Amino acid sequence: MSSLAWHLLDDDALLAQCEVQAHRAGGPGGQHRNKAETAIRLVHPPSGVTAEGKDERSRAQNLRVALQRLREKLARRAYRPPPRHPTRPTRAAKERRIESKKRQSAKKAARRGSAD
Repeated sequence: MSSLAWHLLDDDALLAQCEVQAHRAGGPGGQHRNKAETAIRLVHPPSGVTAEGKDERSRAQNLRVALQRLREKLARRAYRPPPRHPTRPTRAAKERRIESKKRQSAKKAARRGSAD
């Protein structure tokens, strides 16, 4: 499978490629947060991308959150901007530029004429 299409896999196939690590999450939440290993870290070895879910109390909900975050990261890595093609200036833009150059030239010519 192409490395650009990992984010398009279904949940089970993507999870099969990942290392699932459960750990205790620190941070706000106090005793409810720290007493059980409900935080989930997903490591996707083929790409080296890591995502965590530690916002909820449930391990299953955190797994779902981590999977969603992993999918978003993989999608961002797979994005390739469309090629840009240079555009040509319009006739009016060319005429404005030439007119501006003529005005500038006339201004400088007037300075030269008065300096003699």
